[in-house]
Amino acid sequence: MLSHISLGIADYERALAFYAPVMERLGLRLRFAEPDKHWAGWTASDGSRPIFFITRPFDGDAPAPGNGPMVAFDAPDRATVDAIHAMVLEMGGSDEGAPGLRPHYHPDYYGAYFRDPDGNKLCVVCHSPTEPQAARR
Repeated sequence: MLSHISLGIADYERALAFYAPVMERLGLRLRFAEPDKHWAGWTASDGSRPIFFITRPFDGDAPAPGNGPMVAFDAPDRATVDAIHAMVLEMGGSDEGAPGLRPHYHPDYYGAYFRDPDGNKLCVVCHSPTEPQAARR
């Protein structure tokens, strides 16, 4: 469904230092990093698309996060959600919602929300229950 998602950044080195450990923890591989072009992109280890990439805006203006847009990354488990949220706060991200269940989305929605140093809103979410379906009955 998606080809790629890009987020505008102001400082390539700062953004790369922020996103690289998050993507690594999610199991995504670095597909390209071109400091001279001020962009880097990651994809699933078993595919070529979609690509998530960070870049300085091509028009040369400052990046400007919107009110409403958000990128949500699928985490394999709740521990990954917790770990990434803690990691991004240590790296200069800001909290937009601590890790936890959000049953108003669905009973197993476990997510955390944060902003990167440029103000882009992100989410890491696990949609899986903590126990197998058979054990929940």
